[in-house]
Amino acid sequence: MTIEHSFSRRGFLGVLAAGTLAGCTTTMPGGRSAPMPARITRPIGPPSDAELQVMYGPVVDGGYQIPAIPYQQIDPKFYRQRVADRTGEAPGTVVVDTPSRFLYVVEPGGTAMRYGVGIGREGFAWQGDGVIHWRQPWPRWKPPNEMVARQPSLAKYSIANGGMEPGLKNPLGARALYIFQNGQDTLYRLHGNPEWQSIGKAVSSGCVRLMNQDVIDLYQRVPAKAKIVVWQ
Repeated sequence: MTIEHSFSRRGFLGVLAAGTLAGCTTTMPGGRSAPMPARITRPIGPPSDAELQVMYGPVVDGGYQIPAIPYQQIDPKFYRQRVADRTGEAPGTVVVDTPSRFLYVVEPGGTAMRYGVGIGREGFAWQGDGVIHWRQPWPRWKPPNEMVARQPSLAKYSIANGGMEPGLKNPLGARALYIFQNGQDTLYRLHGNPEWQSIGKAVSSGCVRLMNQDVIDLYQRVPAKAKIVVWQ
């Protein structure tokens, strides 16, 4: 069952057992509020080629030069686009449709902004509902000790060593949004990533990844303490 085809299911499975670890733990910054947009008047539909050139063109952000994305090599269904909202959720809610590899931000007026995402591979996925408690531009990446144990080459980026500096090669990309449940950090994130080829695939260590240009756009649309629901 996917969000595109049905939203009759209203129950969500709980978070995976405590202690499940993701490979995208980072620093814990303070959250900042973001205003909800007014009712959208732009027509629903896929972006034009001219819009895509702007959306996925090169971007200077935070002192970093983010390269253009060859969007022609990506399945068009994963382009950022406004769609009719079928989630039934309140405006400001983030919904991740894991099977379809889509993330939605519900807007006022019956629409939602949809993004293509990459998800966690089998055994690392998270599901349920929570709150986006923290948000961070250009975060540091600190893989958990358990991940370092599995991949010793990551020891130089461990928590003890201060993690990986922000930048274009950082796996968390240009933005990270931190998912909490019942007041506790789940260790799962929505974040950018330089590997645009991973969008639409299940390859990460549990987090939901977006193209850097898309996560920058997402960051501006998600209000503080936004509700998030993740379907499996």
